[in-house]
Amino acid sequence: MKNKTILFILAATIIVFGAAYMFDRGFQNIVQIKQSEIVDLKDGDTYDLAAAYVTKEIGGKRQTMLAYNGSIPGPTIRVAQGAEITVNFKNDTDLPALLHSHGVRMDNAFDGSQLVQKEMKPGESFAYKLKFPDAGIYWYHPHAKEVFEQPLGLYGAFIVTPNDLAYFPPVNREIPLFLSDLPIENGVIALGKEKSRGLLMGNYGNVMLTNGEENYTLAASAGETVRLYIVNAANVRPFNFAIKGLKMKLVGGDSGAYEKASFTENVLLAPSERAIVDVLIPKTGTYEIQNKTLERTYALGAIFASGEHKDVSYKEEFNILQINAAAIKSIDMFRAYFKREPDKRITLSVDLVGGMQNMMGGRQMGDGSMMGGMAMSESPDGIEWEDTNQMMNAMSDTDTVAWKIIDEDTGKENMDIDWKFKVGDKIKIRITNDANSAHPMQHPIHFHGQRFLVLDRNGVPQTNLVWKDTTLIPSGQYVDILLDVSNRGEWMAHCHIAEHLEAGMMMGFNVQ
Repeated sequence: MKNKTILFILAATIIVFGAAYMFDRGFQNIVQIKQSEIVDLKDGDTYDLAAAYVTKEIGGKRQTMLAYNGSIPGPTIRVAQGAEITVNFKNDTDLPALLHSHGVRMDNAFDGSQLVQKEMKPGESFAYKLKFPDAGIYWYHPHAKEVFEQPLGLYGAFIVTPNDLAYFPPVNREIPLFLSDLPIENGVIALGKEKSRGLLMGNYGNVMLTNGEENYTLAASAGETVRLYIVNAANVRPFNFAIKGLKMKLVGGDSGAYEKASFTENVLLAPSERAIVDVLIPKTGTYEIQNKTLERTYALGAIFASGEHKDVSYKEEFNILQINAAAIKSIDMFRAYFKREPDKRITLSVDLVGGMQNMMGGRQMGDGSMMGGMAMSESPDGIEWEDTNQMMNAMSDTDTVAWKIIDEDTGKENMDIDWKFKVGDKIKIRITNDANSAHPMQHPIHFHGQRFLVLDRNGVPQTNLVWKDTTLIPSGQYVDILLDVSNRGEWMAHCHIAEHLEAGMMMGFNVQ
């Protein structure tokens, strides 16, 4: 056993350093990097968007990154609720590409998933016709080679302004804020362009990025109220967002407003989740943006407030916790379904296969340890905030790890699951995260093309609801959701840890 452990550590060390991979600098199509911008589009407008390589300083060295229209994040596209636009997307990289408009209830043909579209080859273009029925914050990102392309900078926002001007409280400014991270080893990006690794736990980055910057700064004025549209664009890392010294008011989530605004000290966001947070800058000074976990606090940037705000003040409105009548009305017709038994039940689990199972040296025990092998750590809150087993994780790939969604009624797994619904169905689904799997960890589960309400978390009814498209299920817990089946077509549901998606953790469902 001792020799086996030594061989395991040696092999893992080689893979860890071998994984630090800077892709081919010989690729010629590198565009000039620029500042991200907000683009206002009207109903019927067309917009050109391209993915291409850029160079940017990260970790003290110039890195070859990826960007939409030359910026990281890509342009924020702002449209009115109900608008329809066309995004002409071109793949100017040497990688396969798909553009997924995350959370947008568009027509199925323009979902940008592998169920409805072939992966675009280098140089190819596609016109995505998008409609935006819901106010809120949405985002676009790759759905091909996502584990590699997204952390290198391919992410951008849609802000959908509500038709009802009173839907959200008034603010002075709106700022999209992308949270992400990037693994840097020996000065280079530690992600494989050809073959992905880290599929067991995902590639946690050691460099934190806010709007693509290591040292993000936001200039502000004392007395102004700023709305932050926060998106977690990381592959796997959850963020517990906070701003030291500032009161935050949570007004919205994935797909619109909460039933009631609430003051909060922090907001937990799993990969692909969003939050709409208002902050009042009370006085001049520096306010640190943070990721506060159980283990440590990371600095993500800072808000620098200088001088007095000379425009209208919304201080009084900020201190009111508004009840959102429109959000409540949009949920009322679904309340009759809240307490019924689940229509569907799925379990989240994993199989370790081949060499990985042998390296582990045994099977999983009920207390989370490995019989005859390496112990597996588990966070008390069911969330792995960091990579707790870097060497083992570095060895994991599609040959050794198979993440699974299991239909409890049929026993079918992943893409063998064949749920069929009709438009207008209200489907209650219980999602259970198996604490006794070979590696229990959290999973953010995302449904394409539909929206849902989170009704219950591990036996605790949720009393302040918001429409969602992604929800986090910590290890050993369950979540009940109510799916609003409103959009025809072939759709996908999957874990939004990019490495777990690549390792098979996805299913399909059909809506007639």
